Amino acid sequence: MATKKKAAKKAAKKTTAKKAKHVYYFGAGKCDGDGSMKALLGGKGANLAEMSSIGVPVPAGFTITTEVCTYYNKNAKTYPKALDAEIEENITKVEKAMGKKFGDLDNPLLLSVRSGARESMPGMMDTILNLGINDEVVEALAKKTGNPKFAWDSYRRFLQMYGGVVMEVEAHAGEHHDPYEVILDKAKAKAKVKDDSGLKEKDLREVVAAFKALIKERSGKNFPEDPREQLKGAVSAVFNSWQNDRATVYRQKYGIPAAWGTAVNVQAMVFGNTGKTSGTGVAFTRDPATGENVFYGEYLIDAQGEDVVAGVRTPKPIAKMAKDLPKSHKELLVIRKKLEKHFRDVQDVEFTIEEGKLWMLQTRNGKRTGFAAVNIALDMVNERLIKKEEAILRIPADDLGHLLAPIFDAKAEKAAKKVGSGLPAGPGAASGKIYFSWEDSVKAAEKGEKVILVRQATSPEDLRGMIAADGILTTEGGASSHAALVARQMGKVCVCGAHGMTIDYSKKTLSGNGVTLKEGDELSLNGFVGNVYKGGIKSSPSQVIQGLIENKAAAKKSATYKKFMELMSWTDKLRKLGVRTNSDTPEQVQQAIKFGAEGIGLTRAEHMFFEGNRIDSVREMILADDDEGRAKALKKIKVFMKKDFIGIFKSLEGRPATIRLLDPPLHEFIGTMDAAQKKDLSKKIG
Repeated sequence: MATKKKAAKKAAKKTTAKKAKHVYYFGAGKCDGDGSMKALLGGKGANLAEMSSIGVPVPAGFTITTEVCTYYNKNAKTYPKALDAEIEENITKVEKAMGKKFGDLDNPLLLSVRSGARESMPGMMDTILNLGINDEVVEALAKKTGNPKFAWDSYRRFLQMYGGVVMEVEAHAGEHHDPYEVILDKAKAKAKVKDDSGLKEKDLREVVAAFKALIKERSGKNFPEDPREQLKGAVSAVFNSWQNDRATVYRQKYGIPAAWGTAVNVQAMVFGNTGKTSGTGVAFTRDPATGENVFYGEYLIDAQGEDVVAGVRTPKPIAKMAKDLPKSHKELLVIRKKLEKHFRDVQDVEFTIEEGKLWMLQTRNGKRTGFAAVNIALDMVNERLIKKEEAILRIPADDLGHLLAPIFDAKAEKAAKKVGSGLPAGPGAASGKIYFSWEDSVKAAEKGEKVILVRQATSPEDLRGMIAADGILTTEGGASSHAALVARQMGKVCVCGAHGMTIDYSKKTLSGNGVTLKEGDELSLNGFVGNVYKGGIKSSPSQVIQGLIENKAAAKKSATYKKFMELMSWTDKLRKLGVRTNSDTPEQVQQAIKFGAEGIGLTRAEHMFFEGNRIDSVREMILADDDEGRAKALKKIKVFMKKDFIGIFKSLEGRPATIRLLDPPLHEFIGTMDAAQKKDLSKKIG
């Protein structure tokens, strides 16, 4: 009997193993998953399935689950046995939905391969577009579309991505420029054109040959021509990117567990680079910097998605699309409302228009600044999309700090020398010293310096420098670029696309408006309006502080103050817990009460001793030789402690307080004195 039970258990295990699903299809209104499956399909995969299910036009594709990533990392970078067959089965489904065939020489299907973690990690992992192209397929694509320039442009893009991501041919240490971009710049200079889109078929053929030579020279390997080998390499590269340095730094900063892993989304390519009726863009259903209820985003004609977020070309604002591509713009506005109503939150979307046909490639909850988080939450309650309780929970406590951060003093800013302007991508005010690399930014910040990281365009490799910096300035890119996305999430002041300014990395200089600044010179950024100033600028308290603490009438009329107070009034009505604060001086207590504290959780009496010369009286008490000396010192201490306690109780106006009379770690009073301080104290206490 026991043997039969064991056999039954074994058979059940085998059946379960056979039924384990590693790949989920989406597209053409059909999907295996849905938006609730983020843990398994990642945020991107789950939302692609969800969009497909509600009738949004999504190119067909499939998601390889996060469980496969976990298996891959635990089993020496190998895969479950059933995975290959599942991938082939789903490629067939995609081929049927799109009417094309992968690797075919008559009507080729190209694929995109993207990461997709449970929590959005913009730019931290790898993406590969146009996969499946090779020396034969490029000619087939040119013939099928009647557009050889497009075919060769797609090929050079694939080589650049695959070469960098899979074959690890990237900039060497010390190289400030992407080696592929160097080749492209030479081709543009030779062809006498400004943008990549100006290159002709002949130019692009030469670029492809140069890219292949670069890959061979730096990797020692030939670029793989077999589409299925390309796909295997790309999937492994995306799984590997979960463990790369920038992804690890990002996960640690935002508390994302390494055990979650990433999914891989393989999707049919649709092309924004086929001509003037095609394009690509990134948009937010509301302004992610301010929270204003306007469709906010950017697009490029005759381009692919990476061109927008990489920041190497400056895109147009989405409003101008109404003139360039009116039909697609109208469709986008309808989808904007549909997605926001369905997901009940601000959506960050990516789209491509292929010869007039709109396709949605991604939607996710949009990263936003603290200012925007408050505005969006309040507006969505008023629009009856969400309730007050949900609105409060959607605003991270740290984000409220953005509303309390200092702003530039109006007179000081007016007097400052303006050296440039760009797009206001991260609101706030920041002054600091200029540094041109993430490494130098980190070193300077570790020394206690205020830092402004200055780059032509940031990349995910700059993440450590962005974390260390107080402000970020880029001379290229737009409000949807990598710099803008990451800066908004971190609450960093950011100005993007300051085109009138130029960077010389070799000389370590920044020039604009007739002024040249060197590394280490001071620079100021106004992230509310996008202005860049020479030197440091005096700051003022935020409008919330001016209104609450300083009782200034003008500040109380500001939108920031009003929104903050409205949110706090909701919180007070809904909360169940009382709120007290730790305060040690009359001034601190006064501020705490104005911010809504109902009492003092702890007043640490020893903290009263650190103001002015009071610490000398405490040191005198500690070092006294006898009771008489101690009594003399205590008499001095009594005077200022009595004064402080009277001030505290007056500010409390009957509210409760917990007082801790004395808990003095001796090293805080006498352990940090240098020779001069010891000599001075000796004179004072005789």
